[in-house]
Amino acid sequence: MLGFFVYGFSNYEFIVKIAFIHNERKIGTGAHFINDLMASRLREVGVRVKNFYPKHALLDAPLHLKGISNVLFFYSLLEHKDEVLKYDLIQGTTFTPLAFLPFSIPVVSHFGSTSWGFLNAVPQAKDMEPSLRSIWLDLKRDGAIRELNVRTRRPLRDVAEIEKLVALRAEAVIATSEIVKQDLLGIGVPQERIHVVPNAIEDYWFKSRSAFMDTPSLVFLGRLGADAFTLKLKGLDRLIDYYQRFPSVSKYTIGMTTNKKLPGWFDTHLQRQYFHANLKKERIPELLSDKAGSILLITSRYEGFSLSLIEGMSQGLIPVTYPVGIAPEIIQNGINGFLVSSQEEGYRAINDLLRRPTEDRRRLSEAARATARRFDSRAISKRLLDVYKRTIKKKSSFRAAARVP
Repeated sequence: MLGFFVYGFSNYEFIVKIAFIHNERKIGTGAHFINDLMASRLREVGVRVKNFYPKHALLDAPLHLKGISNVLFFYSLLEHKDEVLKYDLIQGTTFTPLAFLPFSIPVVSHFGSTSWGFLNAVPQAKDMEPSLRSIWLDLKRDGAIRELNVRTRRPLRDVAEIEKLVALRAEAVIATSEIVKQDLLGIGVPQERIHVVPNAIEDYWFKSRSAFMDTPSLVFLGRLGADAFTLKLKGLDRLIDYYQRFPSVSKYTIGMTTNKKLPGWFDTHLQRQYFHANLKKERIPELLSDKAGSILLITSRYEGFSLSLIEGMSQGLIPVTYPVGIAPEIIQNGINGFLVSSQEEGYRAINDLLRRPTEDRRRLSEAARATARRFDSRAISKRLLDVYKRTIKKKSSFRAAARVP
């Protein structure tokens, strides 16, 4: 502990105390991962941080009410109301601090992505281009997936509406990329209340340095999902299409999925493909230890940030990515990776990299590593702390003005 971070407003001082609200599940990715990482960094500079988790499901809901059930889940935190309200600020992920909006404590909502972004990006199977739709039909025929479309999108639509409510009423909203900022502006959140602060990756990604690979492979890193909606969201069909297009190239899929049939389908139907399912994140750098200079495939239809992009680049992988998440802000074509807007553009970028001289790929690989360094957790936590300070100060000034007769 480096000592408490103390700052003053006019004639008084106090220590920053933040209540973090997030889900009890710990799967090492997503919003809870970011909360844990940032909480540890904030504690290093003396910020008092406490995590609050909901414990009680208030509704055993059927499928079409799951969105409402998820929202109600976080209302169980009201049993901790007296303790939570002793903090200077509450931060939650998207809709999670909903129950505390009526109180005087300032609320910051952290949007790593938006549910309406998901909904707008994911097509029905019938609306997909024929070559990609045929991949879904093959997966369904072979029993790797149960359905081509989820039975209902209502739960996600319900959550999207609640996310909008929280975003409009929170004192401040954190967006992890310009794409998320545009999502928030699109629903009417005032620009002055939106703060763009990207996510960070853990230090161990920077401590590992992968050896350069003279013959590049194709690499997928990240969540794949399990149901038809999330598999489409992550671009499973695009990934399979890439793999099929380059049968002689080695392929490494480092994917998180609860679909137990999917890894077997990959092993059976795709050549020179190695599927590593649900690895602990700390083990992934070791698996990539000899793959710098290989090609990182980001196939998602929507990302708010894309941790996988930064993690892969930190290991010297060269991204070929759709313009999702942070990618349009950091990728420069031919310098540290390639942005593509179609499968055809992706084929050309992969072909280009496979044929490039070794020294060209080495330059791209080193540039990718250098770009990833911008997402060091200590640097990002300072930006978060600045948002918290300004939000608390603004709320305190408003209260003081309200007390003036």
